[in-house]
Amino acid sequence: MRLTAKAKNPVPLVADVDGTLIKSDLLVENFFTLLSTRPLRAVAALAQLARGRAAFKARLARDTEIAAADLPYNPEFLTLLNDEKRKGRKIYLASGSDRKPVDAIARSLGIFSGVFASDGKINLSGVAKAKALCAVFGEGGFDYAGNSGKDIDVWRKAKGALVVGYTQGFLDRVRRHFPHAKGYDRQPRSLKDYLRAMRVHQWLKNLLIFTPCLLAHRNQLHDLYLLGLAFLGFSLCASSAYVLNDLLDMRNDRLHPTKSARPLAAGRIPPGHGVAMAPLLLLAGAGLGYAISPAFLALLALYYATSLGYSVWLKRKLIVDVITLAGLYGLRLAAGSVAVAVPLSPWFVAFSVFLFLSLALVKRCTELIGQIVKGRSEIAGRGYLQRDLPMLEAMAASAGYIAIMVFALYINSPDVNALYRAPQYLWAICLVLFYWISRILVLTHRGEMHDDPVVFAATDLKSLACSFLILAIVLASI
Repeated sequence: MRLTAKAKNPVPLVADVDGTLIKSDLLVENFFTLLSTRPLRAVAALAQLARGRAAFKARLARDTEIAAADLPYNPEFLTLLNDEKRKGRKIYLASGSDRKPVDAIARSLGIFSGVFASDGKINLSGVAKAKALCAVFGEGGFDYAGNSGKDIDVWRKAKGALVVGYTQGFLDRVRRHFPHAKGYDRQPRSLKDYLRAMRVHQWLKNLLIFTPCLLAHRNQLHDLYLLGLAFLGFSLCASSAYVLNDLLDMRNDRLHPTKSARPLAAGRIPPGHGVAMAPLLLLAGAGLGYAISPAFLALLALYYATSLGYSVWLKRKLIVDVITLAGLYGLRLAAGSVAVAVPLSPWFVAFSVFLFLSLALVKRCTELIGQIVKGRSEIAGRGYLQRDLPMLEAMAASAGYIAIMVFALYINSPDVNALYRAPQYLWAICLVLFYWISRILVLTHRGEMHDDPVVFAATDLKSLACSFLILAIVLASI
């Protein structure tokens, strides 16, 4: 098919916004941005649905601002629009989103001759959009670029059909109605992107669930079965929380040097898919939790509620955020304890508290250094400033070394003699921990640390060597 823009008197080209011009959805973005920053207003906005989707969109647009320059645009389609503009063709935006954010996008790109959008009363989607365009351009008087089934009503009234950000299945469906439809910027769905959104690599953290049983030297098959269920249930709930967090933090993630590559922030997964994934993963995880015990399910609920509180509010609170992160690690240990009814040693709890505080502070230091490199004075969506870095680094070091001191005191406690034949060998673990923690602190100060130190520890060869060395020392001590 040849674009009508190549004709002598080309008709205008009208482009949709959500999923077409941008790889996202402004309605979903606005709602979760408002939920993240002002949750009560987001809940209040839901009441506007009684007046229709247009009123709901208008309320969300009134209470939020978008950074149009940071949105994930479809690059191939945006290139096409700029090319057509240079040829003298008139380009328009027509979106079901509210006019306020659509106008902001139009001003940012500077290539559009006009904007059609929802106005608080009319939801400009499907048939309503087709009527509005025909009223201005006439039936068959425009080409239309869209991406969803709702756009079929518009294509019926358009002269040419452009399918943007498409999957092959959807393009084939459109061509059954419009044989000459042309596709731009194919976006095949990748299982890898969905697994990245679930952050399956973060499941490594949930191996902490096995720790209480291992430290108690219990290795019964039934215990391992229960811990396996606990690991999977906890991981699915954690993935639900990660997806929800990414929905809430999409706009801040786009300003981050590494988080900007997350599938939802980058637009490789539609936000609507994320909205569906979060509850499905939660239900699957809760089902496994219930199969273990009501007590485990209650702890899983506490973890999820804390994660949600962190995503919505606590992560923006100075110091409270790192305490919450450390607490989330601690809940994994508690989950392992509850799953197989193994009590947690007070020594181990104290050691874990300080170690996890240290790692949470390292995470914040890494994020702050990344923002400094980009020339920003603070972390987007956090409560830290550039000048806080020396204090945060000192706190991370202090917490890490206190963890080593707690472990040293444990070696001299009466409890250790009941579990170890030669507890004096455990002193070597203090040296390994000192090396590992000190190395993490130095790499963080250099700006060479992964944005998640736990993931770094699970993939770094020297960290893995330290883990095997600690395991060897423990086995020699038993």
